[in-house]
Amino acid sequence: MCMFKQASWNQPVIFNMGKNGRRGHILPKVEEDIRNAIDLDSCIPKHMRRENLPKLPELSEVEVVRHFVRLSEMNYGVDSGLYPLGSCTMKYNPKINDMLASLPTIGMVHPYQDEGTVQGILEILYKLERWLAEITGTYEVCLHPAAGAHGEFLGTLLMLTYHKMNGESEKRREVIVPDSAHGTNPASATMAGFNVMVVPSDEDGCVDLEALKSVVSEKTAGLMLTNPNTLGIFEKNISEIAKIVHEIGGLLYYDGANLNPILGKARPGDMGFDIVHINIHKTFSTPHGGGGPGAGPVGVAKELAKFLPVPRIVLDSERYSLDYNRPHSIGKIRSFYGNIAVLLRAYAYILSLGFDGLKEVAEISVLNANYLMKKLKKIKGLTLPYNSKKPRKHECVFSAKLLKNDTGVSALNIAKRLLDYGVHAPTIYFPLIVEEALMIEPTESFEKEELDRFAEVMHEICEEAYRNPENVLNAPHNTAVSRLDEVKASHPKTMALSWRMYLKKNKQK
Repeated sequence: MCMFKQASWNQPVIFNMGKNGRRGHILPKVEEDIRNAIDLDSCIPKHMRRENLPKLPELSEVEVVRHFVRLSEMNYGVDSGLYPLGSCTMKYNPKINDMLASLPTIGMVHPYQDEGTVQGILEILYKLERWLAEITGTYEVCLHPAAGAHGEFLGTLLMLTYHKMNGESEKRREVIVPDSAHGTNPASATMAGFNVMVVPSDEDGCVDLEALKSVVSEKTAGLMLTNPNTLGIFEKNISEIAKIVHEIGGLLYYDGANLNPILGKARPGDMGFDIVHINIHKTFSTPHGGGGPGAGPVGVAKELAKFLPVPRIVLDSERYSLDYNRPHSIGKIRSFYGNIAVLLRAYAYILSLGFDGLKEVAEISVLNANYLMKKLKKIKGLTLPYNSKKPRKHECVFSAKLLKNDTGVSALNIAKRLLDYGVHAPTIYFPLIVEEALMIEPTESFEKEELDRFAEVMHEICEEAYRNPENVLNAPHNTAVSRLDEVKASHPKTMALSWRMYLKKNKQK
């Protein structure tokens, strides 16, 4: 298996490049008569004027282009190859969707424009809400949340408002979360003021029904659940789970992180979920590497629709307008109407694929995950916890515990060594219920040859761990940046997230 050599440049930060007075572009001078006609003192209020010019890099156009091209060659992205981040659904983003999102007719639209001048974008957002409602089996969808966790927060606020309307908000203070859940689930519930109750998984990796029955009570506000769950397993008892929660007056919340494998096949609303968030940036065409961009629309059952944030987009005859007259609404959760560029990509993605295309997305993502799972199960040192004979949906979670016990090579070391082959590492150490977890999601975007190559690389690394563990323990060897001190790198005293922070830290030294 050939090794990968990542581009490595002696590339300084852009502020350390260039020379004083160097320019990439020179604006034409303002003619004297125009300058005299403009009263700059009245145009720019005194308190908004800079006393000194901003300290900006001074470079030629060639230097700027070369700098960013070199940085791109030192990086790895979803366009470079397989990006199997489990639970993140990092799939290929059709370039036409990027192009549509960057059109001037979209980029130049301002939310303060008169409604009559933005009918086009309001129509797109209105239709997207209806499509997402149909896909998820919910009654009404709000596009405002900026990310999945933001959608979770909205969902828990809706839960709180619903119980408050019923006079039970003081009593229902508990939200149940499975032990395999995303960490944002308990965090969002806590931010909304709830106490979190954790239920364990059974031997099949699903919610333990007896444990769930023992924890639900008149204090229960709801259950937050991902289905398929973070092990890639579909909760076979979902109807009974919904019944247990609903019978005691609680609400069922769907974490949409794993919607990709059930598109067109099953709908959370039909499973009994009352609140559903959708990770647009995972499922509908905006890979979210680097922490953004994102969008986390929330769909709700009919009895919860009146609580959704304002404004709501409504269609009256042939005119779209923004409705703020929702007396039961929780109010605003962000400025304006959502991350429009991300939502527009989703609109284009759904429009281009249609219902049959979305079903095919689900089918191929499940096929790819199970194909890869079968190949990886043959590798010495890797095991598949929680009923290894059970098919998975979009992802599979392997454990490298046996490999670590035998050789000292951990999941982290495997992830580092993968970089030497030009393969992005999968998610590691999540979910927490799997020791030395390797969480692998191939998605529908990658061809069989790429999946075969990933399996071959994993096989070679695990064989090398038994033969020459030191080489794996010291990886990566062929990347632009060598192995990091991860504790030091994430420490506040080490990080410099801006040029201003960098200067301040160096001045202190």
